[in-house]
Amino acid sequence: MSDVLNVEVRENMGTAATRKLRDAGSIPAVVYGHGGENQHVSVCRKEVELLMRHHSKHVQLAGAASDHVLVKDVQWDPLGIEVLHMDLVRVSLTEKVTVTIAVKLHGVAIGLNHHGVMNEILHSVDILVPAIKIPEHVELNINDLDVGQSKTAADIELPEGATLVTDPTAVVVQMNAPAGDKGTDAEAEGTSEPEVIGAKNEDE
Repeated sequence: MSDVLNVEVRENMGTAATRKLRDAGSIPAVVYGHGGENQHVSVCRKEVELLMRHHSKHVQLAGAASDHVLVKDVQWDPLGIEVLHMDLVRVSLTEKVTVTIAVKLHGVAIGLNHHGVMNEILHSVDILVPAIKIPEHVELNINDLDVGQSKTAADIELPEGATLVTDPTAVVVQMNAPAGDKGTDAEAEGTSEPEVIGAKNEDE
């Protein structure tokens, strides 16, 4: 189920009007795409904050507009705390769209029991998915991830109807050996007897 944003038409533009709008607890946004005209609207800040917490991509508009939209771009303040502006692009519920989705690791890697060091390399992937079925995140099971192994984008569990756009060979997470562990080769080298300086050669 998509989140709902109640929007109102913005009558006044410009810096002063935008500042006044934000002071009143609203955020400016623009709705565009699908052959329709650009529509300048305002959204309640509390609704936007809830939307951000849900990591929602697909949104149903209500009030001054009734479109289904995707959150295309979000402009934040310099501290990354408050949303300053949003771009909302219209979509049809029957079309597929390419979106960037967060990857959530699921389970406890067996390599951690072997003192491995887990390194998460890729935190999100691009998928092609029906607009009405955009997930909040996708999951990657790491229960069987052992030292010296890795998981790629191809191992991610995708929702029904979704296709991976990111390179399937891209490494998402890997389990490295503990720092200072040089492996069995180094151990084998360590078992050889040290050379005694000045020792007499038996052939002499």
